[in-house]
Amino acid sequence: MGRQVNRSYHSPLRKAAAEQTRRAILGAARRLLVARGWASTTMTDIAREAGVALDTVYASVGRKPEILLLLIETAITGTDNVVTSDERGYVRRIQAATTGGEMLAIYAKAIVDIQRRMAPIFQALDRAASEDPASRSQWDQISSRRRRNMGRFADALARTGDLRPGLSRSAVADNLWLLSAPEPYLLLVGQRGWSHRHYERWVEDTWTRLLLRDATGT
Repeated sequence: MGRQVNRSYHSPLRKAAAEQTRRAILGAARRLLVARGWASTTMTDIAREAGVALDTVYASVGRKPEILLLLIETAITGTDNVVTSDERGYVRRIQAATTGGEMLAIYAKAIVDIQRRMAPIFQALDRAASEDPASRSQWDQISSRRRRNMGRFADALARTGDLRPGLSRSAVADNLWLLSAPEPYLLLVGQRGWSHRHYERWVEDTWTRLLLRDATGT
């Protein structure tokens, strides 16, 4: 009986320690990725930066492609853990919204929050793509999944009755997919110096003009 109580007591402590180690590894990988680029960052570098043994990196998060996937996923969610799209706070707020305008405003704000975390990772990954096909493949999978999710978002917008007449599901999804990508953010915020608030309003306004009926219903 004593050993059973001991295991029950220590299990949460072990779990918390494992999560702390995982966060340290991902934080180290993120810093090195942004500073050096993905192709120039080795697993040994990540272990040294995180202050753990190399075997611990493999056991906790896996190899480089798995680490990259986790970095992208946690950048999207803004949490230490990967969650499905339907579990994300902004997705739940969109699902609760009743008009197309509300939905687009919520998503435009979410895009800025996501790109603050995502864009530096994408920028470093983009430079290394030709040298690291496995990493590029991971990013392409994420991008394809995002496009599928934009199809679901297009369906939700259509159900409000607020979309402009004549727009296909594919056209709506493509517009959502384009402006939720890192590239426009990097160009306008990174290169042109736009503020995050300016970028958020521009994304919302662009989607509203392209996708929604105007005040006359056209």
